[in-house]
Amino acid sequence: MHHPTVGEIRETIHRDHDDLLTAGLGLFGLRARPAAFADPALPTPAELRRRSIRTSWQGIADLQPLGGYGLVYGATQAVAGREFHAFARLPGAHAPHRVLLQAPDAFDVHARCLLVAPSSGSRGVYGAIALAGAWGLPRGCAVVYTDKGTGPGYFDLDTQTGVRLDGTRAQRDDAMLDFEPGAHHGSSGVAVKHAHSGDHPEADWGRHVLQAAAFGLAMLDRAYPQQAPFTPANTRVIAVGLSNGGAAALQAAGIDEHHVLAGVVAVEPNVHVAGRGRSLFDYATEAALYLPCALADARFDAIPFARVGGAIPAQWIARSGRLREGANISGATVAARAKDALDRLIASGWTLPAIETAAATTAFDLWRSLAATCASAYLRASANGMPCGFRMSAVATDGTPIAADATARSAWWSDASGISPGADVLLLGGVDGSDDPTATGLEALRALWTGNDQAPQRLRTAVAETAVTLPHTDLPIIVVHGERDGLLPIAFSSGPYVEAIEEAGCRPVYWRVPHAQHFDAFLALPRFGERHVPLMPYAYAALDALFAHLTRNVPLSPSHRFATTARGNVALEAANLDRLVQSD
Repeated sequence: MHHPTVGEIRETIHRDHDDLLTAGLGLFGLRARPAAFADPALPTPAELRRRSIRTSWQGIADLQPLGGYGLVYGATQAVAGREFHAFARLPGAHAPHRVLLQAPDAFDVHARCLLVAPSSGSRGVYGAIALAGAWGLPRGCAVVYTDKGTGPGYFDLDTQTGVRLDGTRAQRDDAMLDFEPGAHHGSSGVAVKHAHSGDHPEADWGRHVLQAAAFGLAMLDRAYPQQAPFTPANTRVIAVGLSNGGAAALQAAGIDEHHVLAGVVAVEPNVHVAGRGRSLFDYATEAALYLPCALADARFDAIPFARVGGAIPAQWIARSGRLREGANISGATVAARAKDALDRLIASGWTLPAIETAAATTAFDLWRSLAATCASAYLRASANGMPCGFRMSAVATDGTPIAADATARSAWWSDASGISPGADVLLLGGVDGSDDPTATGLEALRALWTGNDQAPQRLRTAVAETAVTLPHTDLPIIVVHGERDGLLPIAFSSGPYVEAIEEAGCRPVYWRVPHAQHFDAFLALPRFGERHVPLMPYAYAALDALFAHLTRNVPLSPSHRFATTARGNVALEAANLDRLVQSD
């Protein structure tokens, strides 16, 4: 197994009031608003780390009191240890990916375990801490994370500054940076690694995971020299990820020629199988255009985020008329056009539970952000050459683009999710002055999938390169997915994947959770959490089951559809979750 190519390795100690799992914040600190930096323009590495860990927890887990975290499931106990942080680079890549090993002082030398945790979404290197860290660190497992070529290491084109290894900012050429785009004279705005690195990170997510595993094993040699060497032969290496991180874990399983991985847990994976299901760019651009019209149907009147003050949003009504004018749907009334759009979505594979939950994704305009970011990455566009007229920038109060100030820049690495909008960086362009201003950009993004000229052909080729390779048949794999996932519908992603690997002779465990959706963090939103249960308990239970199988030869349970009960307007109880597979 080859050691990864890395630059400087930064080792830090985290004990007493600065632990590995919560940076000393504990559950109540993770719930709270972030503490202000002592100097807002020049935060310290310790301040940035603490804020980054809090951001990662809040972006993934439902930590609010009604959600049951820390009572019904999960824990945030302090774990003392060390961190080993570096930039790793795949051969030929323009930008590095961050890798970070968390080595607990109480490492279990008798059940040597290394979790490899790619970040969810486009998040930074701590993006899987609420999943892998929360489960593994208290059990004495080490955890190695990778941002898989994404993350919030934003480069400011106006000042030509980026992010150092420790999270602080530096000028181009003054230090090795998280991301440093090619020089473009006169450029302005913000460059984001996922969209603008000139690489195609999604096609390399599996390689990022395996390179992170190699880094993790090498750092275990450094952390625990008396137990060295650490190899896949004497240390159980488990890949675990959620959303894009789940896809990265499954990509790694498919290219793991040297059998580095002992098992995989993939939670609501954004997995693309050639010839089966649908790619995210395909159904995201479809959803962005048609869901506003379809959600005007009366059956969605009581669905959270499908109405504003009890009424259909005006922009969605305008979308209904625009689609009719373009001959995309038919119907003389808003209701008739809503039914036609809904029928078209269901015919293309959408289910009503997924559509209901996708009302939130639609109301928050997430489809547009995802599609614009992915299109830029697939076409290897620069920050000032994004397709369909998009760009990313700080803005003034009136919405006009401006150069970011030092205070905003300093918090990008700790506060941003890796794509805009967020942390004072917005997605601009692709709009007009009509009653449905975002439609023009969405139509252009959809045309990148459906068109036949050069750019659509290049984009579809890039999407094809993200298709997963099937794993070897004896690799234990557990896939967990919520049936109400409205961002990565089960019918387009994990369902086709499980079918494909079963036909190839694999025996995956497939857990389907009826009342779970994509964003546990959304469960704290008014009326939204009442309709759902969190998915994270099943992710932890899947890790319990896999670990028991690997360490004690406990047979894996068969695939299962749980009998869940929506939480309602009270606190979550264990009875809402049905039974969970336990390791004890």
